[in-house]
Amino acid sequence: MGVQLVTSADGKSYDPPLPQVGGRLRDGALVILPTETVYGVAAAVTASGALERLRRIKGRQQQQAFTVHISSPADAKLYVADPGPIGRRLARRAWPGPLTLICNVAQPEREAVARRFPQADLGELYHERKIGLRCPDHPVARELLAAAAVPVVASSANRAGAAPPTDLSAALRSLSADEVDYAVDAGRTRYNSASTIVEITGQGWTLLREGVLDRRTVRRLATSEIVMVCTGNSCRSPIAEYLFRQRLAERLGVSVGRLRELGYVVSSAGTGAMFGGSISEHSREELARRGIDASGHRSQPVTVELIQRAERIYTMAPEHRETILAMVPDASGRVLPLDPAGAIADPIGGGAEDYRRCAAQIEKAVDLRLEEYLNEDRDW
Repeated sequence: MGVQLVTSADGKSYDPPLPQVGGRLRDGALVILPTETVYGVAAAVTASGALERLRRIKGRQQQQAFTVHISSPADAKLYVADPGPIGRRLARRAWPGPLTLICNVAQPEREAVARRFPQADLGELYHERKIGLRCPDHPVARELLAAAAVPVVASSANRAGAAPPTDLSAALRSLSADEVDYAVDAGRTRYNSASTIVEITGQGWTLLREGVLDRRTVRRLATSEIVMVCTGNSCRSPIAEYLFRQRLAERLGVSVGRLRELGYVVSSAGTGAMFGGSISEHSREELARRGIDASGHRSQPVTVELIQRAERIYTMAPEHRETILAMVPDASGRVLPLDPAGAIADPIGGGAEDYRRCAAQIEKAVDLRLEEYLNEDRDW
């Protein structure tokens, strides 16, 4: 019996319907499906004989695992409860998209997939306690995966050594018609390249294959930059910067010096600042009282590049937010008051007691915002 083509006249409805094909995938059919990178061939791990057929097509040995494809980023927690902050951050920023994450899993039998799908062979999902996860950015692939509603693995729809296909005709030239059951035609893929593969290594990452996303892009996606903003970048924002950096390092259980290595950048700037100014004496003293040396601080102005790069920008007063949004209007969702309860008054020109009150307010606000920030990266 030959392959059944799944086609669409309008690019929206398919014949036969995608939910029907997804059901057949669940029951053991091999399906050629489109992604945004290349066409793949998919099989359900829970279906008897499906993985053996896929291995024969790809010439893969038993010990070589395929990548698990998921219909939604939220499905990742079925397979990996805790990939670490870098893994969660990459998934949050790059999925759905052309990124495959390799996650280390100490005890696969304790993951949710083992309880939800006891019939699944964990050895087909986890190889040497590692699993590859991919959430494709293609509506057809995601609908098929959602309809299957079981663990599905996939690989590029080509013979070993052949170029990964970017349209269905190339896939069908590589794979014979009697080796697969369904082939979905969704035209050419968006990218003429494979997905990028990144392995999460503890609190860091390693680029295993450069694909659509290059190393520079992965590094940007893996980096979380927090910027504190006041007016002159000499009083309020340096206190917020140094306190946030210290508290973050404490919560992560690492030294302040390792934060950048782990993808965390905390800085400060001023809407009216010049380059190279020093921290105010009273602000330096407040930080010193908390065991922090800020003598090396040098001021910098807020720039468009800094705004675009930052994941979060915390402002001391409403006028700082207004200035930032006048520069980059679409940054609205990333610009927040450091203290949700109200503005933090500028102590410049005041005495030591004014700075002490200012530092206390900033310290309380930093603790609140840090908790929010860490909670955001606790879930997939």
